[in-house]
Amino acid sequence: MIENVLLDYLEKNLDIPVWAEFPHKPPERFVILRFGDTTRENMLETTMVIAESYDSSLLKTAQLNQRVKAAMDALPELPDVSAARLGADYPATDTKNKRYRYQAVYTITHY
Repeated sequence: MIENVLLDYLEKNLDIPVWAEFPHKPPERFVILRFGDTTRENMLETTMVIAESYDSSLLKTAQLNQRVKAAMDALPELPDVSAARLGADYPATDTKNKRYRYQAVYTITHY
């Protein structure tokens, strides 16, 4: 499953917690991956992934977002991933949880 591959990969490469949902008691710095639509053509699947970076200040959140994008850009090094394309990247403060947040929207092509 691409969800497990991405969660494990990012947690190892970023050395911070990476989850698929907002934690009950979040630490200061973490990443959430949200998975959207998946399509399939010629046995290749394409999945939309939103990487949400959280930290204690807007600057730290932007810096974490840069690290997340660098790790996501390197995804094609994995045997299960053939492409990772950044579609959008923007600050999106989480008003519900009152946290600074950046979002990077990727299209991941995988087997």
